[in-house]
Amino acid sequence: MEPRMAQAAARLARQENEIKLLTAEIERLKNFGCLGISPSLEGLRDENAKLKYRLNFLRKSLQEERSKTAKSMININSCLQEIFGAAIQAAYPDLENPPLVVTPSQQPKFGDYQCNSAMGITQILLKTKEQKVSPREIAEQITKNIPANECIEKVEIAGPGFINVHLRKDFVSKQLSSLLMNGVQPPAVGKRKKVVVDFSSPNIAKEMHVGHLRSTIIGESMCRLFEFAGYDVLRLNHLGDWGTQFGMLIAHLQDKFPDYLTVSPPIGDLQAFYKESKRRFDTEEEFKKRAYQCVVLLQSKNPDFIKAWELICDVSRKEFQKIYNCLDITLIERGESFYQEMMKDIVKEFEDKGFVQVDDGRKIVFVPGFPVPLTIMKSDGGYTYDTSDLAALRHRLCEEKADILIYVVDSGQSVHLQTVFAAGQMIGWYDPKVTRVTHAAFGVVLGEDKKKFKTRSGDTVRLIDLLEEGLKRAMDKLKDKERDKVLTAEELRAAQTSVAFGCIKYADLSHNRLNDYVFSFDKMLDDRGNTAAYLLYAFTRIRAIARLANIDEEMLRKAAREEVLVLDHEKEWKLGKCILRFPEILQKILEDLLLHTLCDYLYELATTFTEFYDNCYCVEKDRQSGQIVKVNMWRLLLCEATAMIMAKGFDILGIKPVQRM
Repeated sequence: MEPRMAQAAARLARQENEIKLLTAEIERLKNFGCLGISPSLEGLRDENAKLKYRLNFLRKSLQEERSKTAKSMININSCLQEIFGAAIQAAYPDLENPPLVVTPSQQPKFGDYQCNSAMGITQILLKTKEQKVSPREIAEQITKNIPANECIEKVEIAGPGFINVHLRKDFVSKQLSSLLMNGVQPPAVGKRKKVVVDFSSPNIAKEMHVGHLRSTIIGESMCRLFEFAGYDVLRLNHLGDWGTQFGMLIAHLQDKFPDYLTVSPPIGDLQAFYKESKRRFDTEEEFKKRAYQCVVLLQSKNPDFIKAWELICDVSRKEFQKIYNCLDITLIERGESFYQEMMKDIVKEFEDKGFVQVDDGRKIVFVPGFPVPLTIMKSDGGYTYDTSDLAALRHRLCEEKADILIYVVDSGQSVHLQTVFAAGQMIGWYDPKVTRVTHAAFGVVLGEDKKKFKTRSGDTVRLIDLLEEGLKRAMDKLKDKERDKVLTAEELRAAQTSVAFGCIKYADLSHNRLNDYVFSFDKMLDDRGNTAAYLLYAFTRIRAIARLANIDEEMLRKAAREEVLVLDHEKEWKLGKCILRFPEILQKILEDLLLHTLCDYLYELATTFTEFYDNCYCVEKDRQSGQIVKVNMWRLLLCEATAMIMAKGFDILGIKPVQRM
């Protein structure tokens, strides 16, 4: 049993025990009168009602827990770790935290999984107890102590001490049947936690550019993963919607559209509007002074200036939403303005706890381990990004009660964010042993010249232009393949958006987010290799197999209930095991937040399926007539299980497959 399943079972046992105790207590209260005891009747009723409420709550909770545990997909790797952990504990009870290394085997001759703990234990025994024991002897002791379980067929010791694990075919077949009947379920992750994800975060009055692409795509995918795993996820867009730049924007608005309070100003191109106001701010001294006065009036909540600010923000929001609609992004806006009223309290809290120093009129906070202090108040009494980031951190931890807090922000902000997190820890807002606060950093998008991705004129690439170019190229690709001749106009448009936006997302997510990556439409639209185009085509082909054999969904569901999945052919066995690795892939990403692992897995699954399909007939036809003579239903079920996992993987990545392409 895997650790999380074991935890769930322990919770069930505790709840069952509490139900027994509560039931006994209710019976005891009923018997008060029979025993001649006469306590307050109202008190008895209250106590009885409370116990019954608690009992009903526990029964419902128990039912939900059982249902959740029964349907969760088993993480085979964790299951084996539990088994080998128990074996190592039994063989070497005196060892504290012995190494536990279980990985899928790279070659079939070495079994299905390998436990490689023996070598590490050899080193520990030599260092701590001065015992010289060969890894092979240790491996033998471990294998002798493997507890009874339902998943291991046999183990073999190879080489210096590798333990090769062979899974039971009936166990794998049973898990595949469960997947087909229950659908793709998340791995059991224990208690439902609150996750706050900060991502996208463009600036008001500036267009979203290619630099916002990574945060938006990565953040959305992380949210989808945590939501699928059963967490309570809050998706926050930390907009740059406050600050001194609004002074020049409002002053320019007053000059260009003096009747803005009564007539909505037709600001068509906000980027041009921003550039005009910036040029005036840099060249006109009188305008600059007025811009500063506008900032003061905005910060003092003057209604006319708040109205101007809202107008500018609304124009930006509409432009941002066009991109979010294209990419199917869902966010709750909570920009810097949201935290303005909290700034004063942040400064006071740091002052009260003695962390503030005054430097040339500024109020600064030094955080141990970080050379550059945080400036929480400027010499003119204004607040900074440091103050608003601290206010946001505090609100998310103390008001939203986040158990996990993830900032999807570029690597350039790493030192700043680590300083802010350390300040939050220093002042006592959270304990890193209890609450996980993480910077999910990412590299920059490069052009094919390996330099920062720019237009030919050297400007930053507008995100909306990039998406429109993707749509055009996707349509060209589909027409090159003459898909416009076999698809309806509606199917062609669906395939176009699926390929265009799917390829852009996948090109980003399939790279390790910590690295920079080269943006290339030609590579991402290639239907060979590890690309969304290849996977989307593979998916539509898999979905078509049953359809072309005239097998509908109801027939597949019936077969899933009645058929035993035979896994006698080596390619059937390889595919079955690959399908069942999905939960361990998700578990790994929940821990390290590296989504390229899911992309690599989906590519491996698609190529493993191709091997299976090339070697194992799913539908057998007469060579002359082409008529179907035999349908191997268990193989069609393997096709269906593959497609189900791919569909869920696509959903987590934010990619929309189509039935026909």
